[in-house]
Amino acid sequence: MSKDSRNICHSKTFELVYKTYAKDMRRFLFYKTQDVDNAEDILQDAFVKLWNNCSKVDYDKVKSYLYTIGNNMFLNEKKHEKVVRIYNEQNKKFDTNESPEFVMLEKEFMEKLENTIATLPEKQREVFLLNRIEKKKYKDIAEMLNISVKAVEKRMHLALITMRKEIGNV
Repeated sequence: MSKDSRNICHSKTFELVYKTYAKDMRRFLFYKTQDVDNAEDILQDAFVKLWNNCSKVDYDKVKSYLYTIGNNMFLNEKKHEKVVRIYNEQNKKFDTNESPEFVMLEKEFMEKLENTIATLPEKQREVFLLNRIEKKKYKDIAEMLNISVKAVEKRMHLALITMRKEIGNV
């Protein structure tokens, strides 16, 4: 291969690099992102970065460079999403469109709900929390507690009767 054909800054060489690695890299990025558009965006950004740094990248290391850039872009995106999520969670408590009355009623309801759950007999409370909070199916609860599905249904039924009596439909 001539020196010119190994120079990534040469448009024909860059095109060859793109044709050689883009398809596999797109698959790699899709596997990471699980989003076709996002994978394509990262792929294009990686090749733009390669073009901007073409004089610094050795032809024999171009594949490694591209995959490293693509992976780093993906990781940076995930870090950014985490920061945004944490920020939103922290500020959700303070930033609400609800009226103060609604917030107060919601707080009172939650206290009443927690108190009512706490007053349930232990076996009913256990089944209620496993089903309604942990989203477990009756069959799974029965296996966990080593009881029949009918027993789980009965405990849940009794718990719901108590909950409805105390705070309305749950």
